[in-house]
Amino acid sequence: MFKKFIFSLLLSLGLFSIAQSSSAELAVTPIKVGAHSYYVLGEAGAASSANEGFMSNAGFVVTDAGVVVFDSLGTAVLGQKLVDAIRKVTSKPIKRVIVSHYHADHVYGLQVFKDMGVEIWAHTLGQGYLNSEAAEKLMVQRREDLFPWVDEKSRLVAADKWLTGDTKFEMGGLHFELRHVGPAHAPDDMVMFVKEDSVLYAGDLIFIGRVPFVGDADSRSWLVAIDKIINFKPKFMITGHGPASSTPIADLKFTRDYLKFIRKQMGQAVADFVPFAEAYDKVDWSQYSHLPAFDDGNRGNAYNTYLLMEKESMK
Repeated sequence: MFKKFIFSLLLSLGLFSIAQSSSAELAVTPIKVGAHSYYVLGEAGAASSANEGFMSNAGFVVTDAGVVVFDSLGTAVLGQKLVDAIRKVTSKPIKRVIVSHYHADHVYGLQVFKDMGVEIWAHTLGQGYLNSEAAEKLMVQRREDLFPWVDEKSRLVAADKWLTGDTKFEMGGLHFELRHVGPAHAPDDMVMFVKEDSVLYAGDLIFIGRVPFVGDADSRSWLVAIDKIINFKPKFMITGHGPASSTPIADLKFTRDYLKFIRKQMGQAVADFVPFAEAYDKVDWSQYSHLPAFDDGNRGNAYNTYLLMEKESMK
C-alpha cells in the first residue's frame, strides 16, 4: 500500500514521469538465434519493482505469413515492450501466441496480445489455474509488489484455443511442433520446436546458469519430460530464464542431474525416517551452492521434494 501511496503522490504532483523513467530505460531487446527465431532475455533473480517483473524470457519466430510468439512476459507493460521488440525486426502481423505454461511471469503480458486480436494457444491443463485461489492470491500480491507495473487493470487472459495433446502446424513455410511435456514444472508445460531453425523454446522446463525452481512440481514426470525433449536434438534452446543455449543437450542434462540428485537425497532421507532439517544439513550441496538462486530456492526445492518422496513412498 505504501508503494501505491507514493505513486499517487507523484501523480498528484505531476511527477509521474519520474516514476516511469525506469520503464523507459528498461530494454526489451530482440536477440537472434536462428534464421527466423528470436528471443528477449529477462534479468536474473526474482520479480521485483526494481526489474519491473522482467525476469523471464519470451520468444518469437518471423515467417513469411506472420509472427508466432512464445510467451508474453510478466506484465502488460512488458507485453507491449515485447510487441515493440518484434516491430524492430518485422512489420509482419503477429498471428499467434503459444503459452508455455500459466505462470504469472509468462502470461501477464497476454492481455496486450488479446487486445490486438492475436490468437492465443495453450494446453488445456492450464485452465485449472485461471480461476484458482492461487492465481487470485498471486495477482493480489503482484499488484502490491510490482505496482505500478501490475495494477487493477491487470488481468489473466484465457487461451482462444485449448490444446489437448501434441500439435503440429505450418505458417509461412516454417514448420512448428508443440509438445505437451507436463506435468513437470507445471501441469500444462508445453515446448515449441521450430524445425527449419532447429530451435527449441523450452519454457521453464530447463533452467540455465542457476538452480532450477522446483516448487511443488512433479519431479518424476519432469525427468520424463526432459528425456522427451532431448529427442528433438535441437541446435539451440531458449529457456524461460537465462541466456539461449548453444549446448542444449548439456544444459538439459544439468537440470536432469539436479532433479535426480535432489530426489535421491530426499528419497533416502524419507526411507531412513530422517527429519527434513537434519537430512538437508547432511547433504553435500557444493556442486550447486555457488549457483545463482541457490540460497533463495534450494532449501524450498529440497523440502517440497521431501514431501513428494513421502507421497511416492506411500503408493
